[in-house]
Amino acid sequence: MKSKMFLSQGNVLITMQEQFQIDPSERVRLLEARYDNLRDRVLIVNQNMIAEYKKLHQEIKEVNQDVRDLKSEMFEIKNSMAKIAEELRFFAKKEQLKVLEKYVEFWNPLKFVTDSQLQKALENRGDKNTRTKKRSLQSDG
Repeated sequence: MKSKMFLSQGNVLITMQEQFQIDPSERVRLLEARYDNLRDRVLIVNQNMIAEYKKLHQEIKEVNQDVRDLKSEMFEIKNSMAKIAEELRFFAKKEQLKVLEKYVEFWNPLKFVTDSQLQKALENRGDKNTRTKKRSLQSDG
C-alpha cells in the first residue's frame, strides 16, 4: 500500500499512516498553529488594506483640493477675461483710427506756428499795425 506524503508544520514529511498515529493533542496543536498562522496572515492583509485605504483616501483628498483650486483659478481667469472684454469695448476701432489719422494728416500740426513766430513773420512782411493789433486783442480778451 502506497502512502501519500504531505508537509506539516515545520516542513516535516509525514505519511498518511503516521498522521493517523499522531496523538490527538498533537493534532490539535498543529491545527492551532495553522490557525495562528492564518490569523496572522489575515491580520497583516487587513493592516495592509487599511494602510492602502488611508493612502488612497489622502490622495483623493489631495486630488479634490487640486480640483477645487483649479475651479477657483478658472473662475478668476473667466472674471479677468470678462473685465478685459468689457475694457476692450472702450478702445478705438481700426476704422476710427484711420479717420483720426486722415484728420491729423489734413491738419498737419507740425506746420502750426506759435504766436511769436506769427508776430515775427508779420513784422518781417512789413505790417506796421501788428503790435497795436496784438495789444488790442490782449486787452479785449
